[in-house]
Amino acid sequence: MGKLIMWNIITLDGCFEGSQKWDLSFHSFVWGKELEELSIEQLRSADYLVFGRVTYEGMAAYWTKAAGETAEQEVAQLMNRIPKLVFSKTLKSADWNNTTIISENASGEIQKLKEQNGKDMYVFGSANLSETFIKDNLFDEYRICIAPVILGSGRPLFRQGMASNSLSLISARQLLTGGVVLKYSKK
Repeated sequence: MGKLIMWNIITLDGCFEGSQKWDLSFHSFVWGKELEELSIEQLRSADYLVFGRVTYEGMAAYWTKAAGETAEQEVAQLMNRIPKLVFSKTLKSADWNNTTIISENASGEIQKLKEQNGKDMYVFGSANLSETFIKDNLFDEYRICIAPVILGSGRPLFRQGMASNSLSLISARQLLTGGVVLKYSKK
């Protein structure tokens, strides 16, 4: 059975985005060879990348044009090749190759895919969609990289009012950049 995995980078005070949309400047504090290697490893194990509309549009804009150093090129090739699912009630077309738009029943569609024999599905960013999957208890694993930054304001990954959910620590990995990658599974 495939796993649904959340992958996000957050600040020490819990923000996955700054005060402005796509303010991800804190990513630079943890990005380095270790996260590049982890990103490539995760992408190689993915059957699907899963996005909400806003994250999908931002990722498509970046990765379809990425042409940086060798590691970024490899990430870009994988990002562009892997099938993508975008959950949106408003998006009518998708130009990023290998993209399927799903406009209804996000949790039901993910549950069907999980039941098929497959690799892992990764949700990047996509806070609203992630809230739905958390509420419906669909995440099998949470992979969170904590950047050693306190923003003071921004959008939290986990909003107040979400249902309590106990998790088991799988691993904690300190990065040379000062960040920490935490992996948790459902109990």
